[in-house]
Amino acid sequence: MNFKKYRDIVIVVLALAVPFWFLRASMKDPRQATGADRVVVQIAAPIQQAVTTLARGISDLWGDYVYLVDVKKNNAELVSQNARLGERVRELEPLEVENRRLRRDLDLKNDIEDEVVTAQVIGKNTNEFFRMTRVTLDRSSSALKANLPVLSPDGVVGTTLKVAGDTIDVQLIADAGAGVDVVVERTQARGIVKGTGDEREYRCQVEFVKRTDEVAVGDVMVTSGFGVRFPKGHRVCTVSKVLKNDFGVYQQVACTPTVDFSRLEEVLIVLSTREPIPPPPKQTAREP
Repeated sequence: MNFKKYRDIVIVVLALAVPFWFLRASMKDPRQATGADRVVVQIAAPIQQAVTTLARGISDLWGDYVYLVDVKKNNAELVSQNARLGERVRELEPLEVENRRLRRDLDLKNDIEDEVVTAQVIGKNTNEFFRMTRVTLDRSSSALKANLPVLSPDGVVGTTLKVAGDTIDVQLIADAGAGVDVVVERTQARGIVKGTGDEREYRCQVEFVKRTDEVAVGDVMVTSGFGVRFPKGHRVCTVSKVLKNDFGVYQQVACTPTVDFSRLEEVLIVLSTREPIPPPPKQTAREP
């Protein structure tokens, strides 16, 4: 009973005295330490090491937690910023495409000596008999008429067919009734590009190419400049197939227009005022 009475007092005294004893022993000069002090230090050392390790671990854990909280916050800010930048890029992409297109149109205008007017494509008419596109002018011009050259930065589109105010029908070079005097850019071999009238694809063939002329798949054909219709040096088509027979005067050449008519949005109409360039004299071809 007496022990229970003084138990709490003893516990409090020990709780205060033991740490003080350990502290006193650890702070004393080792050379002046008594045997009891050394025993206390040896007993306290593992406990101090364990406490120190635990405290360091808790400190590191808390530091990692704070670091992760900051990282999470920074990641959230970066995600938000990236989303804003992505939206801005999506807004600027159409403007960049439009800027490139306008720059190409401007370069083409500067390359053409004659006066030109721009027109927007508003409709297409494609069937097995006729290849046509309909355009509307950006500005009116009294010089508009039929049979004027129509160009794009990618090459020759065709010729004006019918003029009705600001609306013009354009006959594409892929139409079976069209014809463009061309030369092979690499070898200057000459021919006439005509549309095949294919209902499914825009295809052309090159007629009157001599069998002795050098033409290869991949060659680019450009306008020859002969006649008044098309300025010289504009791309028309790329050779896709060449067939040379063992007999005959001409070889068979197929080509693909350099202009993608399915994506055509804007064209230039050349108000030609040049004097016609006469073609070279024709030579009578003989059978080999």
